[in-house]
Amino acid sequence: MKIIEKEVLSLQDKEMLLQLWNNEYPKQLNYQTMDEFDLYLDALSEKNHYLLIDAKDKIKGWVFTFLRNDEDWFAIILNQDVQGTGKGSALINELKKNKDSLNGWVIDHENDMKQNKEQYKSPLLFYVKNGFVICTETRIENEKMSAVKINWKQ
Repeated sequence: MKIIEKEVLSLQDKEMLLQLWNNEYPKQLNYQTMDEFDLYLDALSEKNHYLLIDAKDKIKGWVFTFLRNDEDWFAIILNQDVQGTGKGSALINELKKNKDSLNGWVIDHENDMKQNKEQYKSPLLFYVKNGFVICTETRIENEKMSAVKINWKQ
């Protein structure tokens, strides 16, 4: 597998990423159409994408950074079949090469279901293992997500 960095995603990339997003994130975070997904992506500023590509040119993981309130933020999604193999840590390490600090939201419970009816497993321990600090005083609570802020500083 290889990691490819991109500033601009192709339509084919977006189609694979939308499917990855909808398969791996809790179903209430799913996007129904490519237009909805594009609106989400277009609203982010200073985006940079890192794609984990397998031997068949399929996207198995995606991490992206963006600027929000003068802070560097990120999100990561891994295909279920590569979770627990070190590929997520490799993607995170790719981000750390270019950033002094990273912020993210992480669902810190296991009450949500994925589109395939499987329970969404919180990746909180993954982030702790990768050097992130849990900012317990900062949460997002809305109809789509209940999550805690995480931060990594160099």
